[in-house]
Amino acid sequence: MSEARTPVRTAGKGAARQTVTISFAGFNRAWAAWLGDRLERRGLRVVYLRWDAPPDQSLVSLLGDLTLAEGRVLILVSEWYFQLGPRTHEEWNAALREVVAPDPARFAAVSVTTAPVPAATAVLAPVDLTNMGADEAERRLIDRLDIPLDTPVTADTARPAPRFPASMPDVWGGVPRRNTRFTGREPLLNDAYHLLQGSETGAGVLTLHGMSGVGKTQLAAEYVYRFGSEYDVVWWVNAEKRVTYRRGLAELAPKLGLQTGQEYGERLRAVRDSLRRGDPYARWLLVLDGADEPDQIWDLVPTGPGHVLITSRNPEWGEHNSKLLEVRVYDRDESVAFIRRRAPRLNEAEADQLAEALEDLPLLLDQTAGWLNDSDLSVEQYIGLLDGGIDQDVVKVSADFPLAFQTAWSILLNKLRDTVPESVDLLRLCTFFAPGFIPVRLLKEMSHDDLPEQLAGLLDDPLLWNKAINQLRQYSVVRLESHETAMDEAASSGESVYLHRMVHQIVHKDMPEADRREFIEVVRRALAEADPGRPTDTRNWDAYAEIVPHLKYADVLQSTDRRVQMLVLNCLRYMWFAGEYSAGVKLGARALRSWRRLLGESHPRVWEVTYHYANLLRSAGRFEETEAIDRAAMERLRAERGERDLDHLRMAGGLGADLWNLGRYPEALEVYEWLYPTYRDLFGEQDSRTLNALNNLGFSLRLLGRYEEARDIDLRTLEARRLLLKGRHPWTLFSEVSYAVDLRLLGKYAEAESVQAKNVREYRIVMGPDHQDTLRAQHNLALCQLRGGDRSGAAKLLTGVLEGYERKLGDTHMLTLAAAVSQSCFAREHGDIDQAREASESVIARYEMLLPENHPFTIGARSNHALILRSVGEREHAHVLAEEALAGMTGAVGERHPYTLGCAINASALRNLVGEPESAAELTRTTIARATETLGRTHPLTLSARIAHAADLRALRGRQEAEKVEQEALSDLAATLGAQHVHTISARARNRPYWDFEPQAS
Repeated sequence: MSEARTPVRTAGKGAARQTVTISFAGFNRAWAAWLGDRLERRGLRVVYLRWDAPPDQSLVSLLGDLTLAEGRVLILVSEWYFQLGPRTHEEWNAALREVVAPDPARFAAVSVTTAPVPAATAVLAPVDLTNMGADEAERRLIDRLDIPLDTPVTADTARPAPRFPASMPDVWGGVPRRNTRFTGREPLLNDAYHLLQGSETGAGVLTLHGMSGVGKTQLAAEYVYRFGSEYDVVWWVNAEKRVTYRRGLAELAPKLGLQTGQEYGERLRAVRDSLRRGDPYARWLLVLDGADEPDQIWDLVPTGPGHVLITSRNPEWGEHNSKLLEVRVYDRDESVAFIRRRAPRLNEAEADQLAEALEDLPLLLDQTAGWLNDSDLSVEQYIGLLDGGIDQDVVKVSADFPLAFQTAWSILLNKLRDTVPESVDLLRLCTFFAPGFIPVRLLKEMSHDDLPEQLAGLLDDPLLWNKAINQLRQYSVVRLESHETAMDEAASSGESVYLHRMVHQIVHKDMPEADRREFIEVVRRALAEADPGRPTDTRNWDAYAEIVPHLKYADVLQSTDRRVQMLVLNCLRYMWFAGEYSAGVKLGARALRSWRRLLGESHPRVWEVTYHYANLLRSAGRFEETEAIDRAAMERLRAERGERDLDHLRMAGGLGADLWNLGRYPEALEVYEWLYPTYRDLFGEQDSRTLNALNNLGFSLRLLGRYEEARDIDLRTLEARRLLLKGRHPWTLFSEVSYAVDLRLLGKYAEAESVQAKNVREYRIVMGPDHQDTLRAQHNLALCQLRGGDRSGAAKLLTGVLEGYERKLGDTHMLTLAAAVSQSCFAREHGDIDQAREASESVIARYEMLLPENHPFTIGARSNHALILRSVGEREHAHVLAEEALAGMTGAVGERHPYTLGCAINASALRNLVGEPESAAELTRTTIARATETLGRTHPLTLSARIAHAADLRALRGRQEAEKVEQEALSDLAATLGAQHVHTISARARNRPYWDFEPQAS
């Protein structure tokens, strides 16, 4: 008996279009989009209905609701459709029989799965669309819906057609082969899909994290194969080290059709820019496999309309704008299912027993089940072998999981030792580098004097070296790697290798103690000899970035070799200059603990590492901890060596910076007013240490609002650094920004912008576009442009600066917060007021968390927030907040500080707004007097107070006096800034001026 069908007719000219409602599980969105597109191009109207099955509603009622949908209902059959809820197959069978069977013509179905589905699905008569091409799938679809085959197909050139879900993306690379034994993980795959698909543009980053062996890579690969058809680009990159990640991402450039040179840094920048813009492809998926060190690569993770999927053992990716999804060991039913697919001879009870013994770890399940399937041993006997620790070949390695089980490696190492014993020595040497990319060329480049006898021959004999490398390669212990594409020839000669972390762990563990002591010293020497020796030189930063990951594995902190200790100090200094604060803090803390124990509390290198650690800690925003460290060190050094001791002076300089960040500006000034002449007396004017102290003195004066004095000192420092260090030295460039900031704060906007624009160009060349000092320079340029009236230029720069700081330093760094303050103020005046309010609230919350109570930055941010509240009509709340800010700032920095004067201008405006014109006028009158005394009559802040006072006088009906005050202020504005300056024009239009608090972050 054949099923009665209701054909779906396409609409003729002037007729209403027929409708098809597609009901689909969210997992199959790609299929739904493709089916709908095929139908729409044949003139049908398509309604998409995502199927959901809340557990508290019956399937009968849910399916009944489908009958209310417009037109015929096309159900997209997959295992996912029936798993939502979850529901048993029996429940589904009952519901399908009750709802669909009486009226089968109301429904149609296509199937996109080969997995078991409820038996009663047969009532839907689903047509199978698996294992075929797009044309045949479309033919079957229109046949199932009885659409005439001669229906014309229209081409909609306005939108691209969705790709056939079973087809490959345009660009595909690096993806491992699909594991045909992949089992379970359905909830994880579903969660991953919805987390990525539901993310906003630029925020589509998801990290699959968990312990080694849980199958993160396998899960990512399965995700790619299931959902790859939704992307135009799928690119898989090894991300275990920064250098390999950079190279792997750069290799995407030619695949995207980007025209670049051969230098891989240029290609990398082009790829990141292409992905960010979504040009030529907006639908892209980048997989970062093995990214266990987020500190190494987070700043290079692309943003844009596509998605990034990361596999990592490190959940700290959550601190770098990534969503997290933990991959745990298998659920027991998944373990049992996997074992029975890997070892069909085992029954369910035996599989459960084995899973229990191996704690459901997928890696071990794969190896042990494969071995057991080919063995006569019972599960009980096998578990006994494991419990007894018997060292024999009791695993079977599959292509789907890497070698990792101890007994297998014992056998393999024995084979290597019997054939080419030097290969084992080389392998053991490699385990004192970090796993992953290992620059074994450093071993060849180091001095070979006084090497252990067993290593001297290996490192001195190129033939023996290549033989050892090739032996390891033959057994798949290592694979050859290179820094760049241009180094392929070097890689082929075995100058760099890649060693998997699991292999690394086992080989490192299985090593005689005598070898361990000798080999670790060799690697320490190799790293020390690779030290470029100048961490302040940006040209050496790539070398330091390569060295740093290996310090931990070479256990350099236990070395008493002075060269190794100097390497550690140089790496800490590099990490501070390069902005790698989080990783630097961790290394500095470990070094301080180790060296105090190894060298004694008062050893010179202990004071040296204390200084570097404090710098990193301060830059990471932990100011109170840093102050305690600096004070304790100062007191001890002063007692032991006297106050003119160099280490004491250095720690005092650090204390001054702590006081800046804690808002204790007068105390900081006292420190630098003593430090600068002390350094000058010891070393003279033209010494970098003297100039550093002079620079800090200038910043202290700026924080106190003494802008003219700060400008004079910053100009002296800049000119001296140009003579001593040259124009493009990082410290010279830093002084140039400081000078430009002073000019801007003095109201010399055009001069400031001229200096700053040149400085930004220099910074981009010397430090690169993403360095925090480059971003600081660009931030000041944006503010210069804003004061000069270039709103579009300022908007673009401010957005880029904030995004750059968030990527580089995180969202609680002082520089990030300063940029967020500027962005919020800009949005209040020229953008989205709701966005400004949200950003402002976030800034205040972060300042409150980071800084002590009543810090000027927190108070200033609240003053800014009062202006936002005014703009959205919350006048009373704004008034209260503005008055609190004025009182708080007066207490924090004094009544004549520019911060306080600015708060007063804002508070006066709110007083006028809530009906207190007398009080407002009195406040602006007082503010004018104090601003004139502090900043001068024609400073922009003083002029703002004068314009505001005129407004207050008008509110009091003192028209004649108001006109006089206003005209004098307008005349001074025109003379100072120009008749056509935006501030002058605004004042002439009688727009009341407000003051934006700007935190001066160090």
